[in-house]
Amino acid sequence: MEKLKMQWLDFFREAHFSDDWWGRKKQSCEERDAEIVSIQGDGHIHQTLRYDNKKIYNYLLHLAFLIKQKGHFYLEETVISYQFRLKNGEVAEHRKIETPDKNGTAAIQPEDMLREDEMQRFTYDRHAAVQYAERWWNSYNPEFRKFDVDCTNYVSQCLYAGGAPMWGAPNRERGWWYSGDNWSFSWAVAHSLRWYLSGSEQGLKGKEVESASDLIPGDIICYDFEGDGRYDHNTIVVTKDANGMPLVNAHTDNSRNRYWAYEDSAAWTPNIQYKFFRIGEE
Repeated sequence: MEKLKMQWLDFFREAHFSDDWWGRKKQSCEERDAEIVSIQGDGHIHQTLRYDNKKIYNYLLHLAFLIKQKGHFYLEETVISYQFRLKNGEVAEHRKIETPDKNGTAAIQPEDMLREDEMQRFTYDRHAAVQYAERWWNSYNPEFRKFDVDCTNYVSQCLYAGGAPMWGAPNRERGWWYSGDNWSFSWAVAHSLRWYLSGSEQGLKGKEVESASDLIPGDIICYDFEGDGRYDHNTIVVTKDANGMPLVNAHTDNSRNRYWAYEDSAAWTPNIQYKFFRIGEE
């Protein structure tokens, strides 16, 4: 098993720690007077599949970066799903995979939602939203469905934990809501949540601000990696670094205390566009 572990760690280094990725990661740190002091990685095989005399292994790689910035330290973490198979005792077909889609049984019922004529301005509990983000950054609340692309579902859960009221059911194109085996597009689709936050006039609302530095914990960042007008990803701000810039949590590639700009993401391109939303304030 130790030989096997060394083999797939070597494959991971080749796949993930490319010169381009590492260069962007280091440059991002240098530009904010930060330094990666140490990197630790640990892999856990969580599933073994057998078919056609082949054995397939699925594993989770947990990476931790200890970052020093102006005398302060913080830990950035991310968990990535990979798969490989053994061929004549050697690792083959090593690739990144998406986490499987699973269903949870939601405790949220239609009566938990507000009717439009009952909608009132809500008080956003940022502390509760961030607590939820920290509790579930690398696991999944069984009361909600787990999606292959889970980033917006996770962010919506955080907003709901902060007191954001649901409304609009059962019309999936209206409002922001989750109930049993149904949900609004804005709850689970990155592009839909971005536009919902821009246009909502009741319940959960977002006020767009100019800069990431204007955000505080509990606020939301939306990402258009290709710069083509289609938003692909959402994160929640959980704290700020020594320069007053956001660190975020996210799902899909589960991440904690990640620098907001995502320049170390495999999805990043020079055309990336962002939207910054202050939540719960007029």
